[in-house]
Amino acid sequence: MKTTGLCLALLSAILFGASTPFAKLLLGDMSAQMAAGLLYLGSGLGLALVLGARAALRLPTHDEAPLARRDLPWLLGVIATGGVAGPLLLMLGLARTDAASASLLLNVESIATLLIAWVVFRENVDRRLLFGAVCIVLGAAVLSWQGHAVLAPGALYIIAACLCWGIDNNLSNRLSGVDPVRIATLKGLVAGSVNLLAALGLQHAHLPGPALVAGAAAVGFLGYGVSLVAFMLGLRHLGAARTGAYFALAPFVGAVVSLALFPAQGMARLLVAGLLMGIGLWLHLTERHDHLHVHEEMAHTHRHVHDEHHQHDHGPDDPPGEPHTHYHVHTRLEHSHPHYPDMHHRHDHDHEDGHSHAA
Repeated sequence: MKTTGLCLALLSAILFGASTPFAKLLLGDMSAQMAAGLLYLGSGLGLALVLGARAALRLPTHDEAPLARRDLPWLLGVIATGGVAGPLLLMLGLARTDAASASLLLNVESIATLLIAWVVFRENVDRRLLFGAVCIVLGAAVLSWQGHAVLAPGALYIIAACLCWGIDNNLSNRLSGVDPVRIATLKGLVAGSVNLLAALGLQHAHLPGPALVAGAAAVGFLGYGVSLVAFMLGLRHLGAARTGAYFALAPFVGAVVSLALFPAQGMARLLVAGLLMGIGLWLHLTERHDHLHVHEEMAHTHRHVHDEHHQHDHGPDDPPGEPHTHYHVHTRLEHSHPHYPDMHHRHDHDHEDGHSHAA
């Protein structure tokens, strides 16, 4: 499970990281809000085409858990924080910051995700993850410090965007059992439309030329749409804190691409920050979590195969073959194996006796 989740999180990171310097290129010809709207609208439209093709071809991946009414509050929070506010703040920050520094500053997103998962949603976070987080924060401080007690305005916008995406990632974790393509499509269409209409109506901006619109749509589809789908699939296997930690590769990808596209500024500062952040990322990637834990009885609907956590009977109306999606009940189970806070391992930890108690 970790290998699958790790690969998905790293794919998400690579796509998003590479998109940041290309998004900065777009800002030379349009406002921050227009760019945010076009990027997310491109994401939503591209994934809508994927949904249509997937349904028309009756691909097996079409068999995913649908959205339920209880999911709507989480979905609205995801759209507001990660789809509307986050991209707008990032574009405002990119307009005021060089691309390489901005890319590395995006490491703050993994810290925000980890801290919110730990403090608010009670995911287990050990000293190794916390020390790695400290290294990443120090690297961000090196990039954003201006030699006196004032942070650069561009850095503050990017840090605010990372906080929004940290909230978004934790809310998305509540939706990780639902079809990720459908979630990402709705997020892109709604959030992109809000920012685009705001740019056209409130700022009286005009749409850029067809080539720029197509470029923004392509960057948005890959860097925001496909990346988000991979990220949400990673959440299923790893939980929010660890998926966010592996996602910390994104800023390094963005920094490398930025150095290829833009003249280097403050190379010594970039190298020091990159080293600190690299140490933090290595600590996160090499973590191992293994202890005796208890799964209390629970029931839900999601796509699954019959592994050690899915030993249940089937009724005549349940779908055949695997993987499949249906409502099922987990009986109480106690065992020990390497695991992460996926949808089946959201339990508390008792550090005094080394055992855990399932939530």
